[in-house]
Amino acid sequence: MMQRKQFLATLACSTLAWASGPAAMAQEKPLEWVIGYAAGGGSDVVARVIAESMGRNLERVIVINNKPGAGTNIAAEYSARSHDYGNLMFTADFATLAANPFLFRKLNYNAEKDFKPVGMLVRFPMLLVVNNDVPVNNLSEFIAWAKQQKTGVSWGSAGLGSPHHLVGELFREEAGLGNMTHVPYRGAAPAVQDVIGGQIPAMWADSATIIPFLGEKKLKAIGVASPARIDVLPKVATLQEQGLKGFEGYAWQGIVVPKGSSGEVVKKFSQSLQFALADTRTKARLAAMGVEPMPGSSEQMDKFVSTERGKWGRVITANNIKLD
Repeated sequence: MMQRKQFLATLACSTLAWASGPAAMAQEKPLEWVIGYAAGGGSDVVARVIAESMGRNLERVIVINNKPGAGTNIAAEYSARSHDYGNLMFTADFATLAANPFLFRKLNYNAEKDFKPVGMLVRFPMLLVVNNDVPVNNLSEFIAWAKQQKTGVSWGSAGLGSPHHLVGELFREEAGLGNMTHVPYRGAAPAVQDVIGGQIPAMWADSATIIPFLGEKKLKAIGVASPARIDVLPKVATLQEQGLKGFEGYAWQGIVVPKGSSGEVVKKFSQSLQFALADTRTKARLAAMGVEPMPGSSEQMDKFVSTERGKWGRVITANNIKLD
């Protein structure tokens, strides 16, 4: 219950971007922050939390513009085509930059050429969770149990091509569980409810979504796909600890700007972002969601995204996953 209260408190505090400050700020055009997801979700909350600190540092009003749909492609196209340089930035994530170029035959933006990286925002560790009636508590027990199921094991995700889905496919390969069948949902929430209700036994979920349910003991966590345990779930062992060497998977987000933006804009936004990610209050609010800040330069973001694109492009191609 405490984790849910913390999450709701974070959401309540973050329903509006920071819009107070010196009167001079009213004379400058607001900075538009485009989000490819609906208001109230994890991506939206993260942006609103960080916008408070960035707004103070930049001495600008930041306005969140939610443009959900098509796996972030609507927001990505809108941002890529913007010429309002210096007044727009976009949360480009796992889908936008790493997965969609392989999932869709044709996109109305180029993930590699139409944006300039500003810096990474956060990453959401992925967890394998099961229904409380599944007789397992750790990775070895899960693998043994799954192999015994003659009809196979269904597992859910937030949707076809989502990071949850792709991490699950990589897990299936590396754990040697060929009898696992993916069940895509329209978002994480319905998948969670079906696991709790026993319609499917397991799913892959991101930390921000699943922590409240784990806190209320409505589900069991088998392991987290990160090198280190999550601070708010210290008893949940990593899958690496449990023998799946090198296994790692996240949903992640970064900030980009349209390619026509100047180097000065990129530098200014990047410095403000690093300030925000180092802010004690911001870090505490993100930690309560089980979300990990990813401070670093625009160059580091560029290198990280390139590596992720190669990793998940292989998984998508190998499993012939397409969204059009």
